[in-house]
Amino acid sequence: MDKDIREAVRERYAKAIAGKTSSSCCCSGGGCCETPADTTANLYRPEEIASLPTDLLLQSFGCGNPTALAQLNPGETVLDLGSGAGLDVLLSARRVGPAGKVYGLDMTDEMLSVARSNQAKARIENVEFLKGYIEKIPLPDNSVDVIISNCVINLSGDKAKVLQEAMRVLKPGGRLAVSDIILTKPLPEKVQKDLLAWVGCIAGALLEPEYNTLLHTAGFEEIGIEKTISYEFAAEEIIPLLSCLTPVEQEELKGAVIGAFIRARKPTNNE
Repeated sequence: MDKDIREAVRERYAKAIAGKTSSSCCCSGGGCCETPADTTANLYRPEEIASLPTDLLLQSFGCGNPTALAQLNPGETVLDLGSGAGLDVLLSARRVGPAGKVYGLDMTDEMLSVARSNQAKARIENVEFLKGYIEKIPLPDNSVDVIISNCVINLSGDKAKVLQEAMRVLKPGGRLAVSDIILTKPLPEKVQKDLLAWVGCIAGALLEPEYNTLLHTAGFEEIGIEKTISYEFAAEEIIPLLSCLTPVEQEELKGAVIGAFIRARKPTNNE
């Protein structure tokens, strides 16, 4: 099913960016957010985005602001997993300065094209957008100081591999700081197998203990998961994503989907 998930995600975001249909990840096809553009804008301070392309926020599909979560220092190398139109990449590039470098990794040609256009408009040079999968990061071992991601890891069909790859490319002592979707209660199996629910950031989300276990198994330490928002579903918004459930089953899932900040560190002795 992993290939089906990947293709469904790729197709959904290719169409979204081509049509500039503003929507955060969890609002794909009608999801948990009431007004996607406003929700995305509220995650970023006006002074952060003041000199970036005006429509960049409308091209954002995230559920958080990992650049606010991550401590970024001048001269560091940063990697954004699932970088989309490049908002978090460009913001990070400013913070690490000319001596630093930021990579944006995305599998969707349409996203990469828009991201490179946004980079040119913003005149930010210390950025490179790469095509590839977050389960197979095209960077060397021990080459990155910080990994960020904005509501993307939950879309992967192999999250263990994503976190193993993150561990591989991080330098000893490197940090992981991502925004993602987690669950407070298990989803019915029929939702977990529903591709529309996958691309809507629901079916692939992990329970907090599951996320914690995968991080530990990958070798991370200093793990912290901070819940930031509980998504509530209006009836007309939940139907497209959870149409396989009865109204009673949908009601039981209220409060199950949570936005979270997730932090972790690669041990300094992990060479």
